[in-house]
Amino acid sequence: MAAPDLALVERWARRIEGPVLDVGCGPGQWTHHLAGLGTDVEGVDPVPELIERAQTAYPDQRYRVGRAESLGVDDGSLGGVLAWYSLIHTAPEQIGAALTELARCIRPGGGLALGFFTGPTLEPFEHAITTAYYWPVDLLSSEVEGAGFAVTHTESRTDRPARSHGAILATRA
Repeated sequence: MAAPDLALVERWARRIEGPVLDVGCGPGQWTHHLAGLGTDVEGVDPVPELIERAQTAYPDQRYRVGRAESLGVDDGSLGGVLAWYSLIHTAPEQIGAALTELARCIRPGGGLALGFFTGPTLEPFEHAITTAYYWPVDLLSSEVEGAGFAVTHTESRTDRPARSHGAILATRA
């Protein structure tokens, strides 16, 4: 967890009112960190082994198997969703469905925080698990807005040795 990521996610989380889902929580470090800030948070990941790892590492937090495209929560029931590097493997033609599901679950005025790999063009690359995608910040921002959000902040950094980082914060319209 890079210091700039921590600072950005913490600022975002402190403004969220209501429960948060850490979508694509992986081994649970962000869920644990948000809970330490006093956030009512649950981690969700499609990989059962990662959920088991999260539950073992952070037994005081809540985790469950689930997918960004089908979160299993009521409409408008969340204050926010953290999707930090969790949509990087979502094919461009499917990103709209995932973002629309996130929007469905977040109450109006609630927040979305996305972390992703950025580049000058939308293109696939080989990643440790499966194909991932570089997204231009403006293009992914457009997809986020098309799903029913107002983008409030974007950033990109090149301080990582292998890949550039992008982040989008948005509010549910």
